[in-house]
Amino acid sequence: MDATDTHRTIDAVWRIESARLIAGLTRLTRDVGLAEELAQDALVTALEEWPRSGLPDNPGAWLMATAKNRAIDQLRRNRMLARKHEALGAELEMEQRTLSGGLEASAEDEIGDDLLRLMFIACHPLLSTEARTALTLKLLAGLTTAEIARAFLAPEATIAQRIVRAKRTLSEAHVPFEIPRRDELASRLSSVLEVIYLVFNEGYSATAGEDWMRPGLCGEALRLGRILAELAPQAAEVHGLVALMEIQASRLRARTAVNGEPILLMDQDRTLWDRILIHRGLLALARGEARGETRGPYMLQAAIAACHARAPTAGDTDWVFITALYDELARLTPSPVVELNRAVAVAMAYGPAAGLELADRLQAAGVLKSYHLLPSVRGDLLAKLGRYAEARGEFERAATLTRNTRESRLLRDRAAACLHGEA
Repeated sequence: MDATDTHRTIDAVWRIESARLIAGLTRLTRDVGLAEELAQDALVTALEEWPRSGLPDNPGAWLMATAKNRAIDQLRRNRMLARKHEALGAELEMEQRTLSGGLEASAEDEIGDDLLRLMFIACHPLLSTEARTALTLKLLAGLTTAEIARAFLAPEATIAQRIVRAKRTLSEAHVPFEIPRRDELASRLSSVLEVIYLVFNEGYSATAGEDWMRPGLCGEALRLGRILAELAPQAAEVHGLVALMEIQASRLRARTAVNGEPILLMDQDRTLWDRILIHRGLLALARGEARGETRGPYMLQAAIAACHARAPTAGDTDWVFITALYDELARLTPSPVVELNRAVAVAMAYGPAAGLELADRLQAAGVLKSYHLLPSVRGDLLAKLGRYAEARGEFERAATLTRNTRESRLLRDRAAACLHGEA
Protein backbone atom coordinates (compact mmCIF):
# COMPACT_ATOMS: atom_id res chain seq x y z
CA MET A 1 0.00 0.00 0.00
CA ASP A 2 1.57 3.31 -1.06
CA ALA A 3 1.30 6.62 0.81
CA THR A 4 -1.73 7.78 -1.23
CA ASP A 5 -3.63 4.57 -0.48
CA THR A 6 -2.69 4.82 3.19
CA HIS A 7 -3.94 8.41 3.43
CA ARG A 8 -7.17 7.42 1.69
CA THR A 9 -7.60 4.59 4.19
CA ILE A 10 -6.89 6.93 7.10
CA ASP A 11 -9.57 9.31 5.81
CA ALA A 12 -12.07 6.44 5.73
CA VAL A 13 -11.06 5.28 9.23
CA TRP A 14 -11.45 8.83 10.55
CA ARG A 15 -14.93 9.17 9.07
CA ILE A 16 -15.94 5.90 10.76
CA GLU A 17 -14.14 6.28 14.09
CA SER A 18 -14.07 10.02 14.79
CA ALA A 19 -17.46 10.25 16.51
CA ARG A 20 -16.69 7.30 18.80
CA LEU A 21 -13.24 8.74 19.52
CA ILE A 22 -14.49 12.22 20.39
CA ALA A 23 -17.34 10.77 22.44
CA GLY A 24 -15.01 8.61 24.51
CA LEU A 25 -12.55 11.46 25.03
CA THR A 26 -15.35 13.84 26.04
CA ARG A 27 -16.40 11.37 28.72
CA LEU A 28 -12.84 11.41 30.07
CA THR A 29 -12.05 15.13 29.75
CA ARG A 30 -15.57 16.55 30.21
CA ASP A 31 -14.67 19.13 27.53
CA VAL A 32 -15.89 18.55 23.98
CA GLY A 33 -13.49 21.16 22.56
CA LEU A 34 -10.48 19.55 24.22
CA ALA A 35 -11.70 16.11 23.15
CA GLU A 36 -11.85 17.17 19.52
CA GLU A 37 -8.34 18.67 19.71
CA LEU A 38 -6.96 15.45 21.17
CA ALA A 39 -8.71 13.42 18.48
CA GLN A 40 -7.27 15.66 15.77
CA ASP A 41 -3.78 15.32 17.30
CA ALA A 42 -4.15 11.55 17.17
CA LEU A 43 -5.17 11.80 13.52
CA VAL A 44 -2.07 13.87 12.72
CA THR A 45 0.07 11.25 14.44
CA ALA A 46 -1.60 8.52 12.40
CA LEU A 47 -0.91 10.44 9.18
CA GLU A 48 2.77 10.61 10.18
CA GLU A 49 3.22 7.04 11.42
CA TRP A 50 0.88 4.72 9.53
CA PRO A 51 2.44 5.27 6.08
CA ARG A 52 5.73 3.99 7.62
CA SER A 53 4.51 1.36 10.07
CA GLY A 54 1.39 0.19 8.29
CA LEU A 55 -2.23 0.11 9.48
CA PRO A 56 -2.68 -1.21 13.04
CA ASP A 57 -4.95 -4.20 13.61
CA ASN A 58 -7.50 -1.99 15.38
CA PRO A 59 -7.22 1.60 14.09
CA GLY A 60 -9.93 2.92 16.42
CA ALA A 61 -8.24 1.55 19.54
CA TRP A 62 -4.87 2.89 18.32
CA LEU A 63 -6.33 6.39 17.88
CA MET A 64 -7.98 6.26 21.30
CA ALA A 65 -4.77 5.13 23.03
CA THR A 66 -2.77 7.83 21.26
CA ALA A 67 -5.30 10.52 22.18
CA LYS A 68 -5.32 9.40 25.81
CA ASN A 69 -1.53 9.60 25.94
CA ARG A 70 -1.78 13.14 24.56
CA ALA A 71 -4.30 13.96 27.28
CA ILE A 72 -1.97 12.66 29.99
CA ASP A 73 0.96 14.69 28.60
CA GLN A 74 -1.14 17.84 28.35
CA LEU A 75 -2.48 17.52 31.87
CA ARG A 76 0.99 16.88 33.28
CA ARG A 77 2.17 20.14 31.68
CA ASN A 78 -0.67 22.06 33.31
CA ARG A 79 -0.43 21.07 36.96
CA MET A 80 -1.49 24.54 37.98
CA LEU A 81 -4.97 23.90 36.57
CA ALA A 82 -7.92 22.86 38.69
CA ARG A 83 -7.49 19.85 40.98
CA LYS A 84 -10.04 17.90 38.97
CA HIS A 85 -7.67 18.01 36.01
CA GLU A 86 -4.87 16.54 38.13
CA ALA A 87 -7.22 13.83 39.32
CA LEU A 88 -8.25 13.22 35.73
CA GLY A 89 -4.61 12.88 34.68
CA ALA A 90 -4.07 10.28 37.41
CA GLU A 91 -7.24 8.50 36.35
CA LEU A 92 -6.08 8.36 32.74
CA GLU A 93 -2.62 7.10 33.75
CA MET A 94 -4.22 4.40 35.92
CA GLU A 95 -6.49 3.37 33.07
CA GLN A 96 -3.57 3.18 30.66
CA ARG A 97 -1.64 0.91 33.07
CA THR A 98 -4.46 -1.35 34.18
CA LEU A 99 -6.49 -1.58 31.00
CA SER A 100 -3.79 -1.52 28.33
CA GLY A 101 -4.63 -5.09 27.42
CA GLY A 102 -8.37 -4.55 27.55
CA LEU A 103 -8.68 -1.11 25.95
CA GLU A 104 -10.88 -2.28 23.10
CA ALA A 105 -13.31 -4.15 25.35
CA SER A 106 -13.52 -1.18 27.74
CA ALA A 107 -14.28 1.19 24.89
CA GLU A 108 -16.98 -1.10 23.53
CA ASP A 109 -18.70 -1.17 26.94
CA GLU A 110 -19.04 2.60 27.01
CA ILE A 111 -19.31 3.49 23.34
CA GLY A 112 -23.09 3.44 22.96
CA ASP A 113 -23.78 5.76 25.89
CA ASP A 114 -20.86 8.00 24.91
CA LEU A 115 -22.17 8.50 21.37
CA LEU A 116 -25.65 9.26 22.66
CA ARG A 117 -24.26 11.78 25.16
CA LEU A 118 -22.23 13.43 22.39
CA MET A 119 -25.36 13.76 20.24
CA PHE A 120 -27.18 15.48 23.10
CA ILE A 121 -24.25 17.85 23.69
CA ALA A 122 -23.85 18.77 20.00
CA CYS A 123 -27.59 19.45 19.75
CA HIS A 124 -27.91 21.27 23.08
CA PRO A 125 -30.70 23.90 23.12
CA LEU A 126 -28.22 26.51 24.35
CA LEU A 127 -26.93 26.59 20.78
CA SER A 128 -28.61 28.09 17.74
CA THR A 129 -29.96 25.73 15.11
CA GLU A 130 -27.12 26.69 12.76
CA ALA A 131 -24.52 26.03 15.45
CA ARG A 132 -26.08 22.69 16.40
CA THR A 133 -26.07 21.63 12.77
CA ALA A 134 -22.44 22.59 12.16
CA LEU A 135 -21.23 21.00 15.39
CA THR A 136 -23.13 17.77 14.73
CA LEU A 137 -21.63 17.43 11.26
CA LYS A 138 -18.15 18.17 12.64
CA LEU A 139 -18.20 15.94 15.70
CA LEU A 140 -20.55 13.13 14.72
CA ALA A 141 -20.34 12.93 10.94
CA GLY A 142 -16.60 13.56 10.79
CA LEU A 143 -16.91 16.28 8.14
CA THR A 144 -14.23 18.93 7.87
CA THR A 145 -15.07 22.59 8.25
CA ALA A 146 -14.48 23.04 4.50
CA GLU A 147 -16.90 20.19 3.68
CA ILE A 148 -19.61 21.68 5.91
CA ALA A 149 -19.09 25.11 4.33
CA ARG A 150 -19.42 23.65 0.82
CA ALA A 151 -22.53 21.72 1.79
CA PHE A 152 -24.31 24.82 3.06
CA LEU A 153 -22.77 27.27 0.58
CA ALA A 154 -21.31 29.32 3.43
CA PRO A 155 -17.83 30.83 3.81
CA GLU A 156 -15.46 28.45 5.57
CA ALA A 157 -14.53 31.16 8.08
CA THR A 158 -18.21 31.56 9.02
CA ILE A 159 -18.60 27.85 9.70
CA ALA A 160 -15.33 27.75 11.63
CA GLN A 161 -16.40 30.63 13.86
CA ARG A 162 -19.80 29.02 14.37
CA ILE A 163 -18.16 25.83 15.59
CA VAL A 164 -15.66 27.66 17.82
CA ARG A 165 -18.43 29.74 19.43
CA ALA A 166 -20.57 26.64 19.95
CA LYS A 167 -17.78 24.79 21.76
CA ARG A 168 -17.00 27.88 23.84
CA THR A 169 -20.67 28.22 24.81
CA LEU A 170 -20.85 24.60 25.92
CA SER A 171 -17.61 24.92 27.90
CA GLU A 172 -18.57 28.18 29.64
CA ALA A 173 -21.99 26.77 30.55
CA HIS A 174 -20.36 23.63 31.97
CA VAL A 175 -22.84 21.48 30.07
CA PRO A 176 -22.57 17.99 31.59
CA PHE A 177 -21.63 15.01 29.44
CA GLU A 178 -24.71 12.98 30.28
CA ILE A 179 -27.97 11.62 28.97
CA PRO A 180 -30.69 14.12 29.97
CA ARG A 181 -32.96 13.40 32.91
CA ARG A 182 -36.33 11.82 32.23
CA ASP A 183 -38.21 15.12 32.66
CA GLU A 184 -36.23 16.79 29.86
CA LEU A 185 -35.37 13.79 27.70
CA ALA A 186 -38.25 14.25 25.24
CA SER A 187 -37.45 17.89 24.48
CA ARG A 188 -33.70 17.22 24.20
CA LEU A 189 -34.30 14.24 21.91
CA SER A 190 -36.55 16.43 19.79
CA SER A 191 -33.63 18.85 19.34
CA VAL A 192 -31.39 16.01 18.12
CA LEU A 193 -34.04 14.80 15.66
CA GLU A 194 -34.58 18.34 14.39
CA VAL A 195 -30.90 18.75 13.55
CA ILE A 196 -30.63 15.38 11.81
CA TYR A 197 -33.71 16.06 9.71
CA LEU A 198 -32.53 19.58 8.88
CA VAL A 199 -29.30 18.09 7.51
CA PHE A 200 -31.28 15.53 5.52
CA ASN A 201 -33.65 18.13 4.07
CA GLU A 202 -30.80 20.37 2.97
CA GLY A 203 -29.47 17.41 1.04
CA TYR A 204 -32.87 16.39 -0.30
CA SER A 205 -33.92 19.87 -1.49
CA ALA A 206 -31.04 22.31 -1.37
CA THR A 207 -32.10 25.80 -0.39
CA ALA A 208 -29.58 27.48 -2.67
CA GLY A 209 -26.94 26.87 -5.31
CA GLU A 210 -26.75 25.09 -8.65
CA ASP A 211 -27.71 21.59 -7.52
CA TRP A 212 -31.22 20.63 -6.56
CA MET A 213 -29.94 17.91 -4.23
CA ARG A 214 -26.82 17.17 -2.21
CA PRO A 215 -27.04 13.39 -1.64
CA GLY A 216 -23.95 13.38 0.57
CA LEU A 217 -25.85 15.28 3.27
CA CYS A 218 -28.75 12.84 2.99
CA GLY A 219 -26.31 10.00 3.52
CA GLU A 220 -24.74 11.61 6.61
CA ALA A 221 -28.14 12.33 8.16
CA LEU A 222 -29.32 8.80 7.45
CA ARG A 223 -26.19 7.35 9.04
CA LEU A 224 -26.67 9.47 12.17
CA GLY A 225 -30.34 8.52 12.32
CA ARG A 226 -29.54 4.81 12.10
CA ILE A 227 -26.95 5.14 14.87
CA LEU A 228 -29.45 7.00 17.04
CA ALA A 229 -32.09 4.29 16.46
CA GLU A 230 -29.63 1.70 17.79
CA LEU A 231 -28.79 3.86 20.81
CA ALA A 232 -32.40 4.82 21.66
CA PRO A 233 -34.45 1.81 20.46
CA GLN A 234 -37.43 2.58 22.68
CA ALA A 235 -38.07 6.01 21.15
CA ALA A 236 -40.79 5.70 18.52
CA GLU A 237 -40.03 9.09 17.00
CA VAL A 238 -36.44 8.09 16.31
CA HIS A 239 -37.68 5.13 14.28
CA GLY A 240 -40.18 7.46 12.62
CA LEU A 241 -37.44 9.83 11.49
CA VAL A 242 -35.30 6.98 10.21
CA ALA A 243 -38.28 5.56 8.32
CA LEU A 244 -39.02 8.96 6.79
CA MET A 245 -35.43 9.48 5.66
CA GLU A 246 -35.04 5.93 4.30
CA ILE A 247 -38.18 6.25 2.19
CA GLN A 248 -37.39 9.74 0.95
CA ALA A 249 -33.80 8.74 0.16
CA SER A 250 -35.15 5.87 -1.93
CA ARG A 251 -36.33 8.44 -4.51
CA LEU A 252 -33.04 10.25 -4.98
CA ARG A 253 -32.13 8.61 -8.30
CA ALA A 254 -35.56 9.43 -9.73
CA ARG A 255 -35.64 13.08 -8.63
CA THR A 256 -33.37 14.46 -11.36
CA ALA A 257 -32.93 13.93 -15.07
CA VAL A 258 -29.58 13.06 -16.62
CA ASN A 259 -28.85 16.79 -16.98
CA GLY A 260 -29.61 17.43 -13.29
CA GLU A 261 -32.98 19.09 -13.86
CA PRO A 262 -35.63 18.34 -11.18
CA ILE A 263 -38.36 15.75 -11.70
CA LEU A 264 -41.43 16.20 -9.50
CA LEU A 265 -42.88 13.32 -7.47
CA MET A 266 -45.86 12.58 -9.71
CA ASP A 267 -43.64 12.47 -12.82
CA GLN A 268 -40.91 10.22 -11.43
CA ASP A 269 -40.03 6.81 -12.85
CA ARG A 270 -40.84 4.64 -9.84
CA THR A 271 -38.77 1.77 -11.15
CA LEU A 272 -35.77 3.92 -10.18
CA TRP A 273 -36.86 4.06 -6.55
CA ASP A 274 -34.52 2.04 -4.32
CA ARG A 275 -36.60 -0.90 -3.08
CA ILE A 276 -34.03 -1.82 -0.42
CA LEU A 277 -34.29 1.63 1.18
CA ILE A 278 -38.07 1.46 0.98
CA HIS A 279 -38.01 -1.93 2.70
CA ARG A 280 -35.74 -0.57 5.42
CA GLY A 281 -38.01 2.43 5.84
CA LEU A 282 -41.13 0.32 6.20
CA LEU A 283 -39.37 -1.88 8.77
CA ALA A 284 -38.36 1.22 10.75
CA LEU A 285 -41.94 2.48 10.59
CA ALA A 286 -43.18 -0.88 11.90
CA ARG A 287 -40.68 -0.71 14.77
CA GLY A 288 -41.97 2.72 15.70
CA GLU A 289 -45.58 1.59 15.53
CA ALA A 290 -44.74 -1.42 17.71
CA ARG A 291 -43.89 0.96 20.57
CA GLY A 292 -47.64 1.54 20.89
CA GLU A 293 -47.32 5.26 21.53
CA THR A 294 -49.42 8.07 20.12
CA ARG A 295 -47.92 8.91 16.76
CA GLY A 296 -45.60 11.90 16.80
CA PRO A 297 -44.78 14.21 13.87
CA TYR A 298 -42.01 12.02 12.43
CA MET A 299 -44.10 8.87 12.66
CA LEU A 300 -46.94 10.67 10.85
CA GLN A 301 -44.66 12.02 8.13
CA ALA A 302 -43.16 8.55 7.72
CA ALA A 303 -46.65 7.09 7.34
CA ILE A 304 -47.33 9.65 4.59
CA ALA A 305 -44.07 8.75 2.84
CA ALA A 306 -45.00 5.06 3.13
CA CYS A 307 -48.27 5.72 1.28
CA HIS A 308 -46.29 7.01 -1.69
CA ALA A 309 -43.78 4.16 -1.45
CA ARG A 310 -46.50 1.50 -1.47
CA ALA A 311 -48.27 2.95 -4.53
CA PRO A 312 -47.10 1.14 -7.72
CA THR A 313 -47.98 4.22 -9.79
CA ALA A 314 -48.76 7.83 -9.03
CA GLY A 315 -52.41 7.14 -9.86
CA ASP A 316 -52.58 4.44 -7.18
CA THR A 317 -51.69 6.82 -4.36
CA ASP A 318 -54.24 6.85 -1.54
CA TRP A 319 -54.64 10.59 -1.26
CA VAL A 320 -57.71 10.35 0.98
CA PHE A 321 -55.66 8.50 3.59
CA ILE A 322 -52.76 10.93 3.14
CA THR A 323 -55.19 13.81 3.75
CA ALA A 324 -56.33 12.14 6.98
CA LEU A 325 -52.71 11.82 8.09
CA TYR A 326 -52.08 15.49 7.36
CA ASP A 327 -55.21 16.35 9.35
CA GLU A 328 -53.70 14.47 12.30
CA LEU A 329 -50.32 16.14 11.80
CA ALA A 330 -51.92 19.59 11.64
CA ARG A 331 -53.70 18.97 14.95
CA LEU A 332 -50.50 17.73 16.58
CA THR A 333 -48.06 20.34 15.25
CA PRO A 334 -50.01 23.15 13.59
CA SER A 335 -47.92 25.22 11.19
CA PRO A 336 -48.39 27.04 7.87
CA VAL A 337 -46.06 24.59 6.08
CA VAL A 338 -48.08 21.60 7.28
CA GLU A 339 -51.24 23.37 6.13
CA LEU A 340 -49.72 23.95 2.69
CA ASN A 341 -48.83 20.27 2.39
CA ARG A 342 -52.33 19.43 3.54
CA ALA A 343 -53.74 21.70 0.81
CA VAL A 344 -51.84 19.66 -1.82
CA ALA A 345 -53.20 16.40 -0.40
CA VAL A 346 -56.76 17.80 -0.32
CA ALA A 347 -56.39 18.90 -3.95
CA MET A 348 -55.28 15.43 -5.01
CA ALA A 349 -58.05 13.73 -3.01
CA TYR A 350 -60.97 16.08 -3.59
CA GLY A 351 -60.04 18.27 -6.53
CA PRO A 352 -57.87 21.36 -7.20
CA ALA A 353 -60.59 23.83 -6.19
CA ALA A 354 -60.71 22.40 -2.66
CA GLY A 355 -56.95 22.59 -2.34
CA LEU A 356 -56.78 26.10 -3.79
CA GLU A 357 -59.25 27.32 -1.20
CA LEU A 358 -56.88 26.24 1.58
CA ALA A 359 -53.84 27.71 -0.20
CA ASP A 360 -55.68 31.00 -0.70
CA ARG A 361 -56.31 31.21 3.04
CA LEU A 362 -52.60 30.87 3.68
CA GLN A 363 -51.86 33.62 1.17
CA ALA A 364 -54.44 35.90 2.75
CA ALA A 365 -52.90 35.31 6.19
CA GLY A 366 -49.51 36.45 4.85
CA VAL A 367 -47.60 33.92 6.96
CA LEU A 368 -45.71 32.36 4.04
CA LYS A 369 -45.11 35.45 1.93
CA SER A 370 -41.40 34.65 1.48
CA TYR A 371 -41.88 30.90 1.04
CA HIS A 372 -41.56 29.97 -2.63
CA LEU A 373 -43.63 26.80 -2.38
CA LEU A 374 -46.85 28.71 -1.63
CA PRO A 375 -47.02 30.46 -5.04
CA SER A 376 -45.67 27.25 -6.60
CA VAL A 377 -48.58 25.23 -5.20
CA ARG A 378 -51.08 27.94 -6.11
CA GLY A 379 -49.69 28.05 -9.64
CA ASP A 380 -50.07 24.29 -9.99
CA LEU A 381 -53.65 24.31 -8.73
CA LEU A 382 -54.63 27.32 -10.84
CA ALA A 383 -53.22 25.60 -13.93
CA LYS A 384 -55.23 22.48 -13.18
CA LEU A 385 -58.33 24.67 -13.06
CA GLY A 386 -57.45 26.17 -16.47
CA ARG A 387 -56.62 29.59 -15.01
CA TYR A 388 -53.30 29.80 -16.84
CA ALA A 389 -52.74 33.56 -16.72
CA GLU A 390 -52.96 33.55 -12.92
CA ALA A 391 -50.90 30.37 -12.73
CA ARG A 392 -48.15 31.94 -14.80
CA GLY A 393 -47.88 34.87 -12.40
CA GLU A 394 -47.64 32.52 -9.42
CA PHE A 395 -44.90 30.40 -11.02
CA GLU A 396 -42.94 33.54 -11.90
CA ARG A 397 -43.26 34.83 -8.34
CA ALA A 398 -42.14 31.49 -6.94
CA ALA A 399 -39.10 31.55 -9.23
CA THR A 400 -38.00 34.86 -7.75
CA LEU A 401 -38.33 33.60 -4.18
CA THR A 402 -36.26 30.42 -4.41
CA ARG A 403 -32.46 30.65 -4.18
CA ASN A 404 -31.92 27.33 -5.91
CA THR A 405 -30.96 27.74 -9.57
CA ARG A 406 -32.43 24.43 -10.75
CA GLU A 407 -35.72 25.01 -9.01
CA SER A 408 -35.97 28.55 -10.32
CA ARG A 409 -35.46 27.26 -13.87
CA LEU A 410 -38.17 24.63 -13.39
CA LEU A 411 -40.62 27.23 -12.15
CA ARG A 412 -39.86 29.59 -15.04
CA ASP A 413 -40.37 26.73 -17.49
CA ARG A 414 -43.75 26.02 -15.95
CA ALA A 415 -44.63 29.72 -16.21
CA ALA A 416 -43.70 29.69 -19.91
CA ALA A 417 -45.79 26.55 -20.47
CA CYS A 418 -48.84 28.42 -19.19
CA LEU A 419 -48.68 30.61 -22.31
CA HIS A 420 -49.56 27.49 -24.32
CA GLY A 421 -52.24 26.22 -21.95
CA GLU A 422 -49.90 23.77 -20.25
CA ALA A 423 -48.04 23.58 -16.95
